[in-house]
Amino acid sequence: MSEPAGDAKLEVKQASKEVKESENAAEKFSAMTVSKNSEMNMGELSSAFSAVPTHKPVKKQIQFVEEKQEFSRFPTKAGRRSLSRSISQSSTDSYSSAASYTDSSDDETSPRDKTQVNSKGSSDFCVKNIKQTEFGRREIEIAEQDMSALLSLRKRAQSEKPLAGAKIVGCTHITAQTAVLIETLVALGAQCRWTACNIYSTQNEVAAALSETGVAVFAWKGESEDDFWWCIDRCVNAEGWQPNMILDDGGDLTHWVYKKYPNVFKKIRGIVEESVTGVHRLYQLSKAGKLCVPAMNVNDSVTKQKFDNLYCCRESILDGLKRTTDVMFGGKQVVVCGYGEVGKGCCAALKALGAIVYVTEIDPICALQACMDGFRVVKLNEVIRQVDVIITCTGNKNVVTRDQLDRMKNGSIVCNMGHSNTEIDVASLRTPELTWERVRSQVDHVIWPDGKRVILLAEGRLLNLSCSTVPTFVLSITATTQALALIELYNAPEGRYKQDVYLLPKKMDEYVASLHLATFDAHLTELSDEQAKYLGLNKNGPFKPNYYRY
Repeated sequence: MSEPAGDAKLEVKQASKEVKESENAAEKFSAMTVSKNSEMNMGELSSAFSAVPTHKPVKKQIQFVEEKQEFSRFPTKAGRRSLSRSISQSSTDSYSSAASYTDSSDDETSPRDKTQVNSKGSSDFCVKNIKQTEFGRREIEIAEQDMSALLSLRKRAQSEKPLAGAKIVGCTHITAQTAVLIETLVALGAQCRWTACNIYSTQNEVAAALSETGVAVFAWKGESEDDFWWCIDRCVNAEGWQPNMILDDGGDLTHWVYKKYPNVFKKIRGIVEESVTGVHRLYQLSKAGKLCVPAMNVNDSVTKQKFDNLYCCRESILDGLKRTTDVMFGGKQVVVCGYGEVGKGCCAALKALGAIVYVTEIDPICALQACMDGFRVVKLNEVIRQVDVIITCTGNKNVVTRDQLDRMKNGSIVCNMGHSNTEIDVASLRTPELTWERVRSQVDHVIWPDGKRVILLAEGRLLNLSCSTVPTFVLSITATTQALALIELYNAPEGRYKQDVYLLPKKMDEYVASLHLATFDAHLTELSDEQAKYLGLNKNGPFKPNYYRY
């Protein structure tokens, strides 16, 4: 072995000296602390530490081994079952199972291939694992703590059983919050059969807990398209059981019953729909003269629009983005496509964190609102090369096209906050020249041939419900609205509602809001008789006309 050069010798000698000095200091410090009863004064302590050299030690080069783990596009059977479904666009939005105890990949065996029985001996359900009941019950109990208004409605109406005789088939996100709604409907006298409105939304342990109580649940996280429609059919087509009410989110259940079971559809007493997509489908049926039952449009109720869409998205957009990307938004350039209630909430949240926010809009009224709120209204093509994040929330299709995705800069984030997964042209990205790399749950890097990466969240599905959670309190507002709509349609005298789509009565909107005021210890001012007469109002409401814009 050759001798080190002169400079190197001095460096080695200096390092050796430092090591010896450090060892001597350590020995001195150790000697002073051997006995438990010995005491060390501050002078000794200072002396001990001053003996340790403070100048720079010899630099050592650390070798970093770059490890890159490539993820296959669909690594497991469960992953393959999670392919985007083209038949039903609305049902492929995702609801968060981020807080779930389990994951769909834990056991690749399809629940359809299992025989499961609950503690009561019933097998009229199909969930991932009925043994997860205990975990699910805990989730439901936690959710109940922030859904006091819905529980208050349950307590007030439980003795009257306003839904006695109602046979409700539901297709919604199956989460702890939805479970509180389902159990409320059962407490009010209804029989329920339930399935999930999208393939990723179900909290498996909650589905198990509901099945244990006797609710026939057919849903699990990570369903295939075939599984999805099979679950809907099992809910509707049950031996000795025929639904007379529908609670839908997205319109898939309504569409299935209308197409496959027309005789059942004609006997339905009412449909309650809570999504933009589902309501749009109902209006199409009504316009074509094919809607033969009354339907309630919950989506456009004030309580749903303002609280679920505006205030909820204002909080959950950041939660979803932070959990998936860990990005800092100060100074980032973000474009929000659509300035409806969802867009307003997203813009307000991003602006508060210091992001530079642009808005795209087709409606001049919404565009003017955006301008007055301090946002620059642009066309997407004008900023596509410079923005860091694109968020869609329009309810439309092909809002972000392949051509625009091609022009985005490296590291850009693309996500959707609208109900359907049609807003981003994800299908155009599944081509041989592009590589998909799954970096974490619900986060894909789409890699172009030149190495550019675009970060796609939740495969273009609903971000906040796919990648994070939604505030339980907001879901309590929506669930209470749904419950009241079902009660209203089921108990309405013949002739009150015709074969058409109706908005929730203003009185019910106000009642839902009043139930939730107690949470904030809020106290409403009451009109005097003179004041009520002056305004031409009933002292107990409704306080605004139907055309009033909140």
